[in-house]
Amino acid sequence: MELSDSRVIAAPRSKVWDSLLSAEVLKECVPGCQEMTGSVEDGFEATVVQKVGPVKATFKGSVTLSDLVALESVKLSGEGKGGAAGFAKGAADVTLSDVPEGTLLTYKVDARVGGKLAQLGGRVIDGVARKMADQFFQNFQNAVEPQDAPEPEPTDEEEAGEEKKGWFKRVLGG
Repeated sequence: MELSDSRVIAAPRSKVWDSLLSAEVLKECVPGCQEMTGSVEDGFEATVVQKVGPVKATFKGSVTLSDLVALESVKLSGEGKGGAAGFAKGAADVTLSDVPEGTLLTYKVDARVGGKLAQLGGRVIDGVARKMADQFFQNFQNAVEPQDAPEPEPTDEEEAGEEKKGWFKRVLGG
């Protein structure tokens, strides 16, 4: 299964790059990650708990970084074994480039599963993989962007609820 996307992160490319290579940041961003240790040179070891359809499994695996071009691109390759549930393997090619708003992060993910997980069917697996990739990169964006980043302009649908939202923020002191 392959998927690709990109997102703009309101942070300098050097900060995005350093965060991609940080075990602490990656642990916070990987959905279901319980533990992550290691280094860029030796790779990372991770424990991830995930539920895929009716199957819940604890995956123990490794992530290696290769094809590093400082501040430009990296390939993250991972493999995890979930006991009776099966296994998951995947790789993500990540590239960074400057844009006026900060850094454009583009990724292409290729993932495969086997064992009981593979028996769930492509639509279930694809849906979970897309959700996990989106969640990872959203978590990553939230971790890297400054907390005081300006909020995006509201859409027409959001403007209708803006008065309540503003009142609620005032009550909370925000």
